Amino acid sequence: MTEDRSLYLPNLAVIDRIAQETWDTKTFRAVFSDPGLRDAFTYHPGQFQEVSVFGVGEATFCLASTPTRRGYIEFSVKRVGALTAALHELTEGDAVGIRGPYGNWFPHEAMRGKRLLFVGGGIGMAPLRSLLNFCLDRRSEFGHIDIFYGARTPGDLCYTDEFDTWRTAPDVNLYLAVDKGDERWTGYVGVVPRYVREVAPAAENAVAITCGPPVMIKFTLPELQRLGFTDEQIITTLEMRMKCGVGKCGRCNIGHTYVCLDGPVFTYAQIRRFPPEF
Repeated sequence: MTEDRSLYLPNLAVIDRIAQETWDTKTFRAVFSDPGLRDAFTYHPGQFQEVSVFGVGEATFCLASTPTRRGYIEFSVKRVGALTAALHELTEGDAVGIRGPYGNWFPHEAMRGKRLLFVGGGIGMAPLRSLLNFCLDRRSEFGHIDIFYGARTPGDLCYTDEFDTWRTAPDVNLYLAVDKGDERWTGYVGVVPRYVREVAPAAENAVAITCGPPVMIKFTLPELQRLGFTDEQIITTLEMRMKCGVGKCGRCNIGHTYVCLDGPVFTYAQIRRFPPEF
């Protein structure tokens, strides 16, 4: 049986907008050079892609945009290494390679009619942004939405230009938190898990979707359980463990589970069945 090599070939795309989110994070909007692919490309919130900087390498990034807004895709990049540094050096008009989409996605069809609780931290808001904007674009299909989003400082919050849109959407509450405020910060000061505990959103007919630093997730999960969320009602994404995106490199396997093939989206019930070393 001949292997389909197109699985590994990136498609050419042009960066047509770059937004400086924080001092170390940028959001890139890319448009495929092939008009046919530009119109046909689709995906689900929670899926990821491989982005190539030619001559440097490639890495996985979640799709931070929503498939309800066609013609472009977006991904957010925190500068942490050689490949992400190379991406940060790009300017509008530069070309990148993109292959995908890969992986599973947030079960948005099963979420219809339910209350939604988003709990994000730092750059972990990127995959949640995709699902959140998807739900806002199809607002009538989903119930009440609570958004908890936090970072170390006000300057570490991403997507600040969208906050007003989120907070003024019908039946949506936006709760922002920082570990340490500044002279202009008038919002909540403290960690996100504690904020969730204090507000105490209802668990009945609800789904909680969380993504952020591991320590945030570690302390958020018990708070959600105290509020009555079951393991099946809690969903997260593990895309930080991935590299090749197609189950070849073995970097993301957890026992017999490959995050890039079986995930990156998992319920907490699934995660609790992972091997103890995870």
